[in-house]
Amino acid sequence: MVKVKKKYKTGLVLSGGGFRGFAHGGVLKALNEAGIYPDVISGASAGSIVGALYADGHSVDEIYTLFANKSTYKFLEFIVPNKGLVRMTGLYKTLRENLSAKNFEDLKIPMHIAVTNLDKACIEYFSEGELVKRIIASCTVPVIFQPVNIDGVTYVDGGVLDNLPLSPIENDCEMIIGVNVNPVLPETKYRGMVNVADRILNIALNKMNEHKIPSFDIYIEPSELNKYSMFEASQGKKMFDIGYKEARKVLKEKGY
Repeated sequence: MVKVKKKYKTGLVLSGGGFRGFAHGGVLKALNEAGIYPDVISGASAGSIVGALYADGHSVDEIYTLFANKSTYKFLEFIVPNKGLVRMTGLYKTLRENLSAKNFEDLKIPMHIAVTNLDKACIEYFSEGELVKRIIASCTVPVIFQPVNIDGVTYVDGGVLDNLPLSPIENDCEMIIGVNVNPVLPETKYRGMVNVADRILNIALNKMNEHKIPSFDIYIEPSELNKYSMFEASQGKKMFDIGYKEARKVLKEKGY
């Protein structure tokens, strides 16, 4: 039987997870040190931000610096409640100012971004067209953030239906690496309402992703991220280091 050559050598799938996405930077650093460079990237929410910046040609250190030492509120604009409580005005501005690519087609590495079509209640994957607005749409946590309208369609966070978007690249790569920054460990103590909500969300996301794990050639899920909320921007350095350490460990086990 003749083996069919795949379109890409290495694919990378990056989950959503709010500011736990700092860990994606640490993982990318470890991958690059091991000589692994993705040829295509698929991401949701925070994974779409890190993935797009990397696909645009930014180094891991540059990506980290863009978001380090900033509070969550630097990226938000509180509004009169209608369809959401806040807009991601600061994030939109940061991406506009730092992404050289204006459209998906301008990226140095092909990129797929998961978004939830709120009108039709289905998942969609963008890989062409204007870039920043589609990244913002993928990060738009329902109720908290105002939905994004693109070409007359209302979109919210891609993580609602596919927080680890494997399917856009599943059949195109010789090797696929998955990174999930939403681990769920046993817990008995809760630090308030936000902590409870964060844990419930993580449980739901992990149940959604369980069946995908065997499809990854390398799967990285830093368990230490369980200590941090998706809203803890101030803990970015710790989460970056956790991602790096876990990726180094998994890569060593895989012989890299």
